[in-house]
Amino acid sequence: MTHHQIKLPCFLLAPLVLFACAGTEKAVNQRPETVPGISGKSPETIPEEIPEAADTMTILARVADLLGRGDGEGALALFEKIDPAEAEDNDIRLLKASVLAAAGKNGEARAIVDGVLAGDPGNSKAMLTLAAIHGTSGNEREQRNVLEGIVKEDPKNIEALIELGNISLRARSLRTAAGYFDRVLAADPDNGDALVGRALVYRHNRDPKNAERFLNRAVRLYPAWFVPLSERARLYRSEGYPREALADIDKAKELDKNNYWIAVDRGNILLDLNRKEDALGEFNRAAGIDPDNFLAYVYSAGIKDDLGNYDGAERDYTILARLKPEYYFAFEGLGIIKMRRRLWAEARDNFLEASRQAPKDSTYALLAAMNWMRAGSMSDPRQFLEQTLRRFERESLDWYMLRLYHDLAGDSDLVIRIDQEKDPDKKARMLYYLANYYDIRGNRILADRYFLRVLELDRRAIPEWRLNQIIVEERNLGISGTNEDRAPGENPGS
Repeated sequence: MTHHQIKLPCFLLAPLVLFACAGTEKAVNQRPETVPGISGKSPETIPEEIPEAADTMTILARVADLLGRGDGEGALALFEKIDPAEAEDNDIRLLKASVLAAAGKNGEARAIVDGVLAGDPGNSKAMLTLAAIHGTSGNEREQRNVLEGIVKEDPKNIEALIELGNISLRARSLRTAAGYFDRVLAADPDNGDALVGRALVYRHNRDPKNAERFLNRAVRLYPAWFVPLSERARLYRSEGYPREALADIDKAKELDKNNYWIAVDRGNILLDLNRKEDALGEFNRAAGIDPDNFLAYVYSAGIKDDLGNYDGAERDYTILARLKPEYYFAFEGLGIIKMRRRLWAEARDNFLEASRQAPKDSTYALLAAMNWMRAGSMSDPRQFLEQTLRRFERESLDWYMLRLYHDLAGDSDLVIRIDQEKDPDKKARMLYYLANYYDIRGNRILADRYFLRVLELDRRAIPEWRLNQIIVEERNLGISGTNEDRAPGENPGS
């Protein structure tokens, strides 16, 4: 077979890499073609199994299809089926490099790009692929340098301008990002990437009206592209329109059923609509799509915990703690579940880890000490508390409570200080630890009185309130009662 040039569609030539921003934001790199696929093939006509004698365009169509499904290894394997002479075409080599980079094989990808540039130093497609490799390697400075070099040689290079806009957007350099996207739109007013990018700039600049205007245009121009719908859903949700957001995210889900971020976004919207069970289904779906991404477990663990599915919550908190050990709220969740099961030593260990990561939060130190005492003797956490006391301002209420657990004395003075506390959250927290102090020491009458005081303050946002509810339910305590046996310094109704 004679070697001949192969003209590849633009969406295959561009680097097929998705760049993730902080939190749940995603930069936009690709948009689907609005005309039938390669060589007139629609997705429905792309064969599942590629025959040995398949032409190059059919193979590349299948490569794009597999990439869309997240099967990078399968896509890479198909390059072996391309005729060896045609596989030497620079465009195909660069496409393979892009797929290798997307699969995290940056060394192999870089070798291919360097080979192309050695024979064709001015190849802008190779430079774009090199920029993408730097991006997937986390080397954003080099990525920017390469892209700026492309733009210097070709000021109207759309792909480079879009990527520079995305980089600036991630860095929240909004004016710079707007400039890049505007340059693209001046040359190509219908460019979907630039329309979405410009909308995101408006959104971050708190201009929802213009953000919606650009997203509406992108949705109208590219009805088969999920990104404008997904971003408009985020816009509507942030502006307090969850039903409109749900309508958009449902359409986006139809277009890309295996998109992790669509599942997470849909779960959050359903939470806004107080549809917890449905939201849980979306977060579980997200975890199935990408089991190594921690974010879905943050939500699924919390929902399962709220719904009383403690086994499920424990599993998700455990996965979350493994995937994202610096996310200490996972250890908080595990610690509370262990306390619910009266596994004091295991609860202690989880709160110790949370305290290690959040050393300025007295909650975790106090919970660790409290569970330590319940697991053994009152003096067991003394050394830990001695070190912890140094981290807190002397004479603060947190310091006095930590000292009570350290000294096992001084409760009368502390009762007065808690009674004078104006912050209702802090007051509820300290009453909870005071109640547990009396409970561990065997004074159940005073303990129950203070557990009831926490209940009456109704501070549901703090973890101590949830823990207090466990005891209130176990002991069948009620809100009503008398003021007899009041502790020293306690005022009625305070």
